[in-house]
Amino acid sequence: MSTEPLYQEKELSWLSFNERVLQEAADKSVPLIERVRFLGIFSSNTDEFYQVRFADVKRRLLINEEQGGDQGAKQLLSKIQSRVLKLNQDFDSLYNEILLEMARRHIFLVNEQQLDDNQQVWLRKYFRNAILPHVTPILLTADIDLLEFLKDEYSYLAIEMQQNQKKRYALIEIPTDQLPRFIQLPEAKGKRRKTLILLDNILRFCLDDIFSGFFEYDSLAAYSMKMTRDAEYDLSLEVEHSLMEQMSEGLNQRLTAMPVRFVYQRDMPADMVDVLCRMLKVSSYDSIIPGGRYHNFKDFIGFPNVGRNYLENKPLPPLDSFHFTNARNAFEAIKAQDILLYYPYHTFNHMTELVRQAAYDPKVLGIKINIYRVAKNSRIIESMIDAANNGKLVTVVVELQARFDEEANILWARRLTEAGVHVVFGVPGLKIHSKLCLITRREDDRLVRYAHIGTGNFHEKTARIYTDFTLMTCDDEITAEVRQVFGYIENPYRPVKFRHLIVSPRNSRSRLYDLIDREIAHAKQGLKAGIILKVNNLVDKGLINMLYQASGAGVEIKLIVRGMCALIPGLKGISENISAISIVDRFLEHPRVMVFENSGDPEVIISSADWMTRNIDNRIEVGCPIRDPALKQRIIDILNIQLSDTVKARIIDKEMSNQYVPRGNRRKIRSQIEIYDYLKQTEKQLRKKAKEAEKAEKSEKAEQPAPTEKVEKAMMNND
Repeated sequence: MSTEPLYQEKELSWLSFNERVLQEAADKSVPLIERVRFLGIFSSNTDEFYQVRFADVKRRLLINEEQGGDQGAKQLLSKIQSRVLKLNQDFDSLYNEILLEMARRHIFLVNEQQLDDNQQVWLRKYFRNAILPHVTPILLTADIDLLEFLKDEYSYLAIEMQQNQKKRYALIEIPTDQLPRFIQLPEAKGKRRKTLILLDNILRFCLDDIFSGFFEYDSLAAYSMKMTRDAEYDLSLEVEHSLMEQMSEGLNQRLTAMPVRFVYQRDMPADMVDVLCRMLKVSSYDSIIPGGRYHNFKDFIGFPNVGRNYLENKPLPPLDSFHFTNARNAFEAIKAQDILLYYPYHTFNHMTELVRQAAYDPKVLGIKINIYRVAKNSRIIESMIDAANNGKLVTVVVELQARFDEEANILWARRLTEAGVHVVFGVPGLKIHSKLCLITRREDDRLVRYAHIGTGNFHEKTARIYTDFTLMTCDDEITAEVRQVFGYIENPYRPVKFRHLIVSPRNSRSRLYDLIDREIAHAKQGLKAGIILKVNNLVDKGLINMLYQASGAGVEIKLIVRGMCALIPGLKGISENISAISIVDRFLEHPRVMVFENSGDPEVIISSADWMTRNIDNRIEVGCPIRDPALKQRIIDILNIQLSDTVKARIIDKEMSNQYVPRGNRRKIRSQIEIYDYLKQTEKQLRKKAKEAEKAEKSEKAEQPAPTEKVEKAMMNND
């Protein structure tokens, strides 16, 4: 039996995932502009890590200190700091390398000291007309509460004004909410080069235009800085407060929450760093990081391609589902068979079209949907409002506690309520993370229900960049239980049983334990036994222990985990039968899928739930079995393609080394491209089969003998 630790620290595992994102920025086979954008994704991920993961460790540490607990949180904090510093060093060197690569392709990202005379003249005019109206410096005086107004989603320039030996400080917010971060500069005619400058550097170039005439100074200097706050908040449990009021208060708490990270330009004078740390109440437990000249690299996710097309990924046009395009309407398509969509390979338009049709179809009586995150201009929400205007009974479950989308969801909830939609919020402490839509339709004097059960959000934008499964079905047993879930959401304390759906927190843990136990029993009987699991995060120790037990019993377990993985594969006597990979590529891997071998009759389940304690015990999540044999096989084929990836798959191991899966003599398989080709071929075959069936039907009719004259007369007489 191994004496090694049985679990990875989830925070370190998360940083290992972000290192895989940085690997994509370093990969020279990735188009150059996409590499820049991966730097932005890495930066955005790091921000969220500090807002959520690091902040949680800091809270644990403070609690332990007060209660005289163990030093585990302190040691973990030290490991995190060390790993983050290394990743930031890699990021900085990679950024400089990519700048040189862009220059070789005649794309230049310049600073304020690299401008020619014409660009300087153009830039001063542009600054006065477009930028200056959005700039108001904040003077750092003893009276100001810096924490009260500083926003953690923005970066700032810290300004030092010096006259003789006296120094004054000010802050300028870089107004990226009003202006683009990247500005293209004019070039002299005939030059092939494209020149971009950051909004930050325009402000640096025009500092005198901001301060002269108001302040006396001998020198003026600017240094970049950024602060990240704890994103957690406490909800008031007072009865007289509605959940919406509690959430609004919680958001205000977040806006004034204590910082957990302070990043500053590494050549910022030490006395300025001290002043800012004191004013921001930065503690010794917070992450104080000397960095480069620019912060908020998350804006680089939208870095413009001003060069050739080959510098970006070649588009993969979303596929139409044959079943939808071949039917008169969405309901006819779903009634004919269960339909499985896989975004972004399939178009999300099938979903938006389903609810659009439901909004005015006279046979539709009601629509229920639960939203966690939706697009800024959501067609789904608009259809709910249209449906209410058309007299349908519309219920929208709005999850107000969707982290970082709380404010948007509060606004949606108000707008829906004003439109006459029945809005449900659930209860504090039990997030609703399921991805359900249920449409009730009257057909031939009976009620028929159509359900959407998915692994991803009803979000038009993310459906173009996240991979997610969606099942659309009118199966009576499944839709009846989806209806029960909506009832459970409105009254989570009412007893309810589910035979087919796996619903957190009602039965997920027991059902998953039972499914793993069945594989263990089959392995012991010498029957086929195996588990394929694809999730974003695998950190629940109870489920990990069950997988360890299954491995010990001889069950072969294959894991595809995008993010955190606390399970350690390959431990002697514990997890020798478990292998794990992570795939990071152009699309963000988001589905949760389980395949249990079940003695040769595989059970395939898609789910909204990761294998985290919060998803199993503290959220409303829904997993659904795939019953159609062809659709089950399609999911298994897709998972097998991913398990065969020899280009973008990394091995998850105890060292968190992020080594790529060795290709050996095998051909290159980049699973995301292979899956697109597989689904494209699948849709082509469905069209071909339909044409062949139509042709055979016409041929059969043509072969039937024409009626004789006597028979024709008899038919006419009967008429």
